[in-house]
Amino acid sequence: MSFTERFSDLAGAYVAARPSYPVESVDILLEGLGDPASLAVADLGAGTGISSRIIAARGPLVYAIEPNAKMREAAAADPRVKWINGTAEATTLPDASVNVVAAFQAWHWVEHPAGVAEARRILRPHGRLAAIYNERDERDEFTAGYGEVVMKYATDATEQRRADALAAFATIDPARTQRFEFVNIHQLDRAGLHKRAESSSYLPQTGEDAEAMHAEIDDLFTEFEKNDSVNMHLVTLVVRVDT
Repeated sequence: MSFTERFSDLAGAYVAARPSYPVESVDILLEGLGDPASLAVADLGAGTGISSRIIAARGPLVYAIEPNAKMREAAAADPRVKWINGTAEATTLPDASVNVVAAFQAWHWVEHPAGVAEARRILRPHGRLAAIYNERDERDEFTAGYGEVVMKYATDATEQRRADALAAFATIDPARTQRFEFVNIHQLDRAGLHKRAESSSYLPQTGEDAEAMHAEIDDLFTEFEKNDSVNMHLVTLVVRVDT
């Protein structure tokens, strides 16, 4: 299954249970580039538009690049978000058309050299590249428990792929690279926690393993819930490269 196709059945779970991003993590993308309303941003692998809408709310025009039709169709409309059927390696955008190229929770699906070349092609002079990830903060006991379940039932090495991709991104131009971290708390009810797991393409969706995984997730929720919800502790990482 291609990287694009593996998300075809996950759009509903994404909309229901994927975390957002702190506004500070978006502001750091736009910092020092001038009036946000005059900026254009390419959001690579935009999914259902969680990141695109947050960026647009700060003022820029956003080109949401998403190759999966079902993910695009699940996105809520926003007048400052223009959806494009394209990939990180072939965005279809004109040369020098955007100020920022960003990939939220998506750079590990990008073929690195081709993605960097395409980003440089569409960036305006003095533009910016960024990779942004929500990662579990397992210093929190509940979040650590959820992480143990994820690692137990993971069907491939996507988590390691994420780490490797972020490390590779940071080598594009080390002298012009900065790293930022922001606290991000994702509150979930019981159904939301199950949907969060269902939104991960590397966790089992059906069969005995999926049933066993959801039983453990249910037990974890019961152990840690307060007022019918749990807080998943995340660190939002931003790796920013100025060109």
